[in-house]
Amino acid sequence: MSDRELLAFLTAYPARTAKLATVRADGRPHVAPVWFAVDTATIGDGSPICDIVFITGAGSLKGKAIRRDPRVALCIDDERPPFSFATISGTATLGDDLGEVARWAAVLGGRYMGVGRSDEYGRRNGVPGELLVRVRPTSIAATADLAE
Repeated sequence: MSDRELLAFLTAYPARTAKLATVRADGRPHVAPVWFAVDTATIGDGSPICDIVFITGAGSLKGKAIRRDPRVALCIDDERPPFSFATISGTATLGDDLGEVARWAAVLGGRYMGVGRSDEYGRRNGVPGELLVRVRPTSIAATADLAE
């Protein structure tokens, strides 16, 4: 996929979940689905495409793993024929600014549950203990229409 095709794939509606891969403290892999958004404001600042943004709890396995080791991988796929996917490896940063957490929680709520529920999700998830995770891509592999 070109950068433009990748951005369209990542922002398509209905939204797809990403599968986030981290490493547990004992070295075992951990994979969990996450709601994500792309921060298009980061396009052109040296990143291959843009930051991938999601929310997680500070005490969650994901939050603890990222704090310990910020290297992560994401897989986003379209399970319908002709099948497409993107895998993104990158470095995650954690933020706890409640204004930013609430803003992105609202973006995510709108993206996955409908714009009418944006504010609800912003209030619900924009609280102490929730973290804003930004993944800066370091490598991307993406292929469209595998079965064609």
